[in-house]
Amino acid sequence: MQIPNYIAIIIALILSLSISFLQYFYKEKYSVKNTVLLFCLRSFSIFLLLLLLFNPTINKVELQTIKPVLSVLVDNSQSISFLNEDKNIVSCIQSIKNDPEIEKRFDMIEFSFGNKLNKIDSLSFTDTQTNISEAISSQNQLYSNRIAPIILLSDGNQTIGNALEFTDSNQKIFPVVFGDTIQFTDLKIEQLNVNKFSYLKNKFPVEVFLNYQGKKRISSQFSIYNNGTSLFSKKIQFSPTNNSKTILTNLTSNKKGLQYYTASIKEIKGEKNIKNNTKKFSVEVIDEQTKVLILTSVLHPDLGSLKKSIESNQQRSVDIFLIDQFKKEIDDYQLVILYQLNKKFNKIIEEVKLKNKNYLLISGTNTNWNFINNQQFNITKNHLNSIENYGAIFNNSYLTFAQKDIGFNQFPPLKDKFGEITISKEHQTLLYQQINGIKRNQPLLVTFDENSHKSGILFGEGIWKWRSTSFLSENSFYNFDQFIGDLVQYLASNKKRNRLDSNIESLYSTNTNINISAFYRDKNYRFDTRASLEITVTNTDTKKTLTSPFKLINDSYQTKIENLNSGVYNYKIAVLDQPLNINGKFTIKKEQIEQQFTNANFNKLLKIADRTGGELYFKNEVTKLKKALLNDKSFYTTQEKKIVAKQLIDWKWILALIISSFTLEWFLRKYLGKI
Repeated sequence: MQIPNYIAIIIALILSLSISFLQYFYKEKYSVKNTVLLFCLRSFSIFLLLLLLFNPTINKVELQTIKPVLSVLVDNSQSISFLNEDKNIVSCIQSIKNDPEIEKRFDMIEFSFGNKLNKIDSLSFTDTQTNISEAISSQNQLYSNRIAPIILLSDGNQTIGNALEFTDSNQKIFPVVFGDTIQFTDLKIEQLNVNKFSYLKNKFPVEVFLNYQGKKRISSQFSIYNNGTSLFSKKIQFSPTNNSKTILTNLTSNKKGLQYYTASIKEIKGEKNIKNNTKKFSVEVIDEQTKVLILTSVLHPDLGSLKKSIESNQQRSVDIFLIDQFKKEIDDYQLVILYQLNKKFNKIIEEVKLKNKNYLLISGTNTNWNFINNQQFNITKNHLNSIENYGAIFNNSYLTFAQKDIGFNQFPPLKDKFGEITISKEHQTLLYQQINGIKRNQPLLVTFDENSHKSGILFGEGIWKWRSTSFLSENSFYNFDQFIGDLVQYLASNKKRNRLDSNIESLYSTNTNINISAFYRDKNYRFDTRASLEITVTNTDTKKTLTSPFKLINDSYQTKIENLNSGVYNYKIAVLDQPLNINGKFTIKKEQIEQQFTNANFNKLLKIADRTGGELYFKNEVTKLKKALLNDKSFYTTQEKKIVAKQLIDWKWILALIISSFTLEWFLRKYLGKI
């Protein structure tokens, strides 16, 4: 515990006087003049020595001069070198950095930005993305308590991040425009949207946004190709006022597997940059012909709702039969839905078990639970004759197949007989029950997976109300139909469930970061956090390989691969020390996003300058910029009082006094013959 300064001084003074008194006056005569001098010297020496031992602190007020910070943010992306402005930017930095008045007035700090913000070591102008808004936000956080104007050296072209013109800054921003501000004639594909998957013989939508920059009326041809064959073509008209078009078309999936497509708009006369006239995309075409049989003991609106939802995918068909009227073979169907079971289902259940058919059981108010309990489904319900309403709660931890929450807790409750459910085999719960808003640890929808055999149970009737509610909420049946479709797709498949899955795109752009997720489950198909995963990527042409480990982040294993050249790559994801792996391939297309810009984005830089109280300059106005910075009275130097606590042990002259005092005392004692 630190002794307060005044107590330490008092204790040191008392001790020093007491010790000196005992030595020179105790049993001595007080009239001796020389003894008083020796007493004073000894007291002084011991007092200083004790002060050093107690080491009290002395507060000292210092004045600190704080100059404003001048942050220079330099665009290090490929678009700068593509516009031949790299040398001009370096020259501009040197001009600002070597100015003696700027150096005297500001603390200058330089940063480069592209994909991320970095302290300048050297400029390469090779970053494949530009995030100006993040660079500005980072500077505001770094110097939130300082006066720190920002010089922004850039062409204003941003590929990622928040809109530059709406970026907030509490510091003034002074953009310096690099690149040609003349608006060249340019046609480009601004954006392309397409689903990743499609079913064989189905149509899939392609949405394309086209943009024109020019002063004349022009016409061009937009086309979509697959393996050199034109699948879609349309003539497009543009004008200075009507300079954007949206193309929406449906293409047919004619071939199974991963299909590559090219969207292209024909170049026009005088167009300087044609790299942005083409975009490539891919779609995986799945062959999924599924026949579903619904057997029921009652007529109910659920039957029609299920049929419409399942058949919303043209690759699926549904046959509905009353159990008394079914005379066909169940081998013709990939999935059997058993609706409201009773004793009439006895024969069909025996056949389902014998042939190991996949099934979905749906119970309700007309279900004979005594019959089900005796069928060795490993499911029993200790039921009462009273009817209960069961709401749904989505289980976010359900990993059997990808399913999002489509608002299940807002759907009307399903009806079933009240009772406790017991399931005696491994299962996965997709929906839990809730009664009057209270969640119960009881399943509403469960699925089972035993090797290649799959089944499921929905504990309640009234699912037709879910479809109607989904339509009222979304103005579309899509979300509900997709939910039923995913459930049917999973249950109808005899494919053995994988313990190792991954999420990898089939097509990437050059020099983009490839983010990969993998999911590993133990033998009980529970997500396992103990594993070690890695991916090996091999270029099919050069045979060069790259291995990267996965990190566990939240509920998945993730890794990031950077700086791959264009080409086709094979990949292998493996679980270390286990015979589990998955293989596949992806393509990196030749597309340099940064090289799609033909000129500087003058307007965005002007808006950010006006928004923050700064001013925009061109690359030949650096001298004017420096004068403006020096004449701006809001960039002032401040002085700040700072109290510094100094310890006595830091004062070396005190130690010199102690040595001098003890030395003088020794010589006097020697001279007076007291030694």
